[in-house]
Amino acid sequence: MPKLTLLYRDEMVPADEPANYSTSPTKPRRFLEFLRQSPLWSHVNVSEDFAPLTRDQLLLAHEARYVDAFMTGTPLALAESNGLRWSPAFRDSVLLTNGCLLAAITAAADHPEQLVMAPVSGFHHARPSEGSGFCTFSGQVIAAVRLYRERGLRGAWLDLDGHFGNSIEDTRRFAPDLNAAIAPWANFNPSGSHQAYLSDLGDKLADLAGRAAAGEVDYICVAHGADSHEWDQLGYQCSTDEWLQAAEMVYQTLAAIRRDRAQISVTLALFGGYRDDHPASVLGLHAMDTALALGHLAGAGDLSGYRAEVRSPR
Repeated sequence: MPKLTLLYRDEMVPADEPANYSTSPTKPRRFLEFLRQSPLWSHVNVSEDFAPLTRDQLLLAHEARYVDAFMTGTPLALAESNGLRWSPAFRDSVLLTNGCLLAAITAAADHPEQLVMAPVSGFHHARPSEGSGFCTFSGQVIAAVRLYRERGLRGAWLDLDGHFGNSIEDTRRFAPDLNAAIAPWANFNPSGSHQAYLSDLGDKLADLAGRAAAGEVDYICVAHGADSHEWDQLGYQCSTDEWLQAAEMVYQTLAAIRRDRAQISVTLALFGGYRDDHPASVLGLHAMDTALALGHLAGAGDLSGYRAEVRSPR
């Protein structure tokens, strides 16, 4: 049966997780448990074959002063500049989730016929000098720079999170070869809401398809953040039907790209989503997105009928 390779280790979730506004640090475990109770589980193959990022790898995208503050917890104001409380267990989980993303993109590049997921978030607002917006390190930048320097691979990020992913743009001056690793056109963040959002996404996907056909990209990453849903505490862009239509547009386009260039790999990530009143709505959106990816990119058949509950706010 076709499989989604999902990279996960229990240590990705800190054992002493304190109360934070963002529940993103616990999302990998909660999403795995959600999938286990869904019909999608038979398509999932869990792999623990990845390691935490090292200090040297973090320095690809971040200043030493910030990296060392996070590694030691001193000064605490800088170690907690991502809006989440610092602890040694949290530090270790962050290093592992960033390592998970790097390993997932690398594994997909090694085996482009496979669909790979890093069930992680907390990257796309971090800056070279500090964390921001519940994001500690810009893991997608670290992965992109490393893959470009070691293999010459060029990536595209389809960031459908509800908030602009500033970390790539904010790191271009700090790591100049990021301009080749993820070209300015290759950092996709759809704008607008409802039909305007879908229209802008369609234009960006058409541009990606043309550039892929021209050989300008080697791998593609998709992060469909659930906080672009209109019922999210921090979102407003899409109704449930529109959110799923966006996912359908993405995976139809990627499937067409891969029919012509099968060596282009695809990696999935989660990114944002905030629902204190019904956290399962966030996980359900991610699961429905995963079902569409499986159907279009992993030969899993038509899973478009899979539905999870997305409850309206009370």
